[in-house]
Amino acid sequence: MGKPTGDRASKNDAPKSVDRRKFLAQGAAAGVGAVAIAGTGARDASAQANGSIRWDFTADVVVIGAGVAGLPAAIAARDNGASVIIVDENFDIGGRGMLSGGRVQIGGGHALQQKLNIKDTAEQIFLDWVRYDHGESRFSDRDLIRVFADENVATYDFLIENGVEFIEKPIRSPDASTVDRIFVTKEWHIPSEIIAPRRNRNGSGLVRRLEQSARKKGAQIFLRHKMTSIVREKHNAGRVLGITTINGSNVVNIRATKGIIIATGGHTGNINFRRMFDPRLTEEYQQACEPYVHQGADGELAAMDIGASLWATANQTIDVAAAITKTRHIGCRWGYSSLVYEPDSPMFRLARATGLTVRDWQDMIFVNQNGQRFWNEVDGSHKFFAAAMGYNGDKVKLNGGGPIWAIFDAEAVKREKWNPQPPHVDPDGYFYSADTLAELAGKIKNPHQKQPISGATLQDSVNRYNSFVTAGADADFKKPTPLHKIETPPFYAAWATPILHDTMTGLRTNTDSEVIDIRGEVIPGLYSAGESQGGFAQHGLTRCIVFGRLAGRHAARRKVAETSGTRL
Repeated sequence: MGKPTGDRASKNDAPKSVDRRKFLAQGAAAGVGAVAIAGTGARDASAQANGSIRWDFTADVVVIGAGVAGLPAAIAARDNGASVIIVDENFDIGGRGMLSGGRVQIGGGHALQQKLNIKDTAEQIFLDWVRYDHGESRFSDRDLIRVFADENVATYDFLIENGVEFIEKPIRSPDASTVDRIFVTKEWHIPSEIIAPRRNRNGSGLVRRLEQSARKKGAQIFLRHKMTSIVREKHNAGRVLGITTINGSNVVNIRATKGIIIATGGHTGNINFRRMFDPRLTEEYQQACEPYVHQGADGELAAMDIGASLWATANQTIDVAAAITKTRHIGCRWGYSSLVYEPDSPMFRLARATGLTVRDWQDMIFVNQNGQRFWNEVDGSHKFFAAAMGYNGDKVKLNGGGPIWAIFDAEAVKREKWNPQPPHVDPDGYFYSADTLAELAGKIKNPHQKQPISGATLQDSVNRYNSFVTAGADADFKKPTPLHKIETPPFYAAWATPILHDTMTGLRTNTDSEVIDIRGEVIPGLYSAGESQGGFAQHGLTRCIVFGRLAGRHAARRKVAETSGTRL
């Protein structure tokens, strides 16, 4: 997560200092939307066992994460009369949604579909997403799909009511859907408030509009507040009481009288967590949308600490989804296919390079950490990812395939019309050039490159590939008619290691988004939505919005006995 010097300030942000009596008086006058402070000073939540924890703030509903799931949750909770605090560890809102293309897969026959004469129903959404013949729908929880389908039209109306604007042209769904349901939100109109400007980050228009609505309706957003634990009455029993956060060096305890909603964005940036599902995903595989957003499994781990269960974990390793992707921007650390940080982005000082955008994979070969070619470069299927992560003889590091390097020459640079200099490339570990291939191999150094590449091996790999160009056929990996020899100095090596994207599994919930524990029982007052929620492998924003909205609504409507904490 990036750490620029200033937060995006708002009247709804956490106050830096609060006069308790004045705050309480103003809160009472403001009515149900007010957030009350319940104590001064902060103590760690480990005091929960004996009831001695002191709360710094109190709200009916506390939402962890101000992104595509958290913002709808907060709005829905406010719409149903609850006071709301949203906490987010970042310096600004939006999470990965801020950097997304804004593609919202939403249907069921809503107003825009009707306007465009697209025939759709909730039943068709359900039937599409319980298909046994498609990997992205095969392993999903059908109870969740049922409520998702039934809530699509209402969720579209919710987005319109809260200011979200769509481009009135559908995009063909590339997944289990049989109907055109992908509609793109309009990009936010203020470039300085877009984290990756000029790159069609239309998701900025989704999250900024939702942020605007949430603040207008009275939700408070506490930025730079990292949740560190969820407080429960007993370690594995009773309802949840609140959360502990860290703001700078200060511990801030926030009480939730009705519910806590986990919307922390998934786990792909947590190496240990992601390897529960796929042991190959070792440290060399970077997470898309870094350095703005880190998906650290914070919500999942905090919930699991108090008894929560994971769900539909098979979805994380299906060989059709975007859990892992081929980078399109090589020579930089974070080269996710549709995301570039330009030099004027607030994240560029951490990202360090835009990357070289590849137009034609015929212009290079890929080699592994040993300098050996391993697959057809044109292929972007999961067969390519399997080869990239395959064992290649490392006797020390058996899991993971190590770094992947794109090797090309000066003629490729001309064909691609690249400028292989900063700020387009990052020479500090992710891009190298030399007059000979042997010299190039000796220069390649990266924290994940555990041993030097042999110059002779790299030369042999290039020579063999050049012979395939002469022959007009790739005898090793069947690359379609190899076109270009690699023979004109200078020669280049660019980081091209696959990058991780979607979280497809997470916490088990029921159809109200209430979190379920390892014994199949609801954890009272705890909810999850978005990429932290398990059970549904649909790529994109819609599952986050739908279940975030449902979680906020249900949490706001909970009735809790003040003394015992029992749900009524």
